[in-house]
Amino acid sequence: MDIVIIADFVGRLDDTDNNRFTYLAEMLLKKGHDVEIVTSDFNHGTKQFFEKKYAYNGIKITMIHEPRYRKNVCIKRFFAHYLWGKSVGIFLKRRKKPDVVYCAMPTLKAASVAGKYCNKHGIKFIIDVQDLWPEAYKMVFNIPIISSIVFLPFKILANSAYKRADEIVAVSKTYVDRALRVNKKVKEGHSVFLGTDLDVFDSFSKSGIPYEKKDQEIWLGYCGTLGASYDLKVVFDALRLLNNPKIKFVVMGDGPKYDEFKAYSTGLNVLFTGKLPYTDMCALLAKCDIAVNPIMHNAAQSIINKHADYAAAGLPIINTQESKEYQNLVSYYEMGFNCKNNDSVDLKNRIQILVDDIELRKRMSVNSRRCAEELFNRLNTYPAIINLLEVKNDSN
Repeated sequence: MDIVIIADFVGRLDDTDNNRFTYLAEMLLKKGHDVEIVTSDFNHGTKQFFEKKYAYNGIKITMIHEPRYRKNVCIKRFFAHYLWGKSVGIFLKRRKKPDVVYCAMPTLKAASVAGKYCNKHGIKFIIDVQDLWPEAYKMVFNIPIISSIVFLPFKILANSAYKRADEIVAVSKTYVDRALRVNKKVKEGHSVFLGTDLDVFDSFSKSGIPYEKKDQEIWLGYCGTLGASYDLKVVFDALRLLNNPKIKFVVMGDGPKYDEFKAYSTGLNVLFTGKLPYTDMCALLAKCDIAVNPIMHNAAQSIINKHADYAAAGLPIINTQESKEYQNLVSYYEMGFNCKNNDSVDLKNRIQILVDDIELRKRMSVNSRRCAEELFNRLNTYPAIINLLEVKNDSN
């Protein structure tokens, strides 16, 4: 089959990354399909343009120009995505008709344009919902009435893509349910967590790290974006209450709030590593004792990348995220504690329990790894996506 994967965000396009779409493409290639990834020539993570690259591990890569933007939340970014989406539409019209288009959401304009093209030509159109836009942005700009008006065009684009999908895949059931609310032709969507390949994670986790872990030190780990959705300040406040120099907070990641968080943590035992290649992040995370998942009140996130990595590392979870889907996972697997959101005292108390009780940490560690093996291992979960791609559309 001739399969086109449309995804603006594909990471670094090298073997130090853990991108969902390149992973799927490699699985499809191994099964004998022709695969082309259509992506941007602008790397969202580094805010730099890619060097021209037309293949990666045998996958054909087509890079379509997208204007530069410097901040994750800015008008220039929205305009850049809009222009990129229009260019994706032009590309599809010029390309020979594929059998399937598998499209990441976001971005919204590209998904809406691709949906219209596929519906018109009887091409199977599958969306993969990675994040909820505009819901995620409304958390940042939450001004009653005004926000709803400002983000209405985004909602219209999102609904357009949701309605046109022949199949719905998403990184959580929460996101599946959002798409199904406006799609009347898909009976059942498919929740497939972002996950990770546990064999790959385990091989990376055995690597050495350039940091010394002192005797009796407890490492509290966080990996991911340092942005508006992530409440690292409540963790710093909890650490001040604990006043235990043997607890070291290892912060892996970068983002717009890097400098602000670093300044706020002054006087605490905190290691900021910056953004790491996935290989190094796995190795460092595996040396941690506890993971913290501090997410802001009313955040749109559901099941996200760090959940898979924390579970793969077998770490007990200290969770402040309000997503019922993730809270239920933490409770069901007994792999950590759900805490009150933005409550440093509750967070401090839960951390203290795990610091004091090594046997509890060990039990929760085993449970966390079991969760990874059952729900987050791509080797077991991604075949469900491949099956959807391989079933031809009835209209073809």
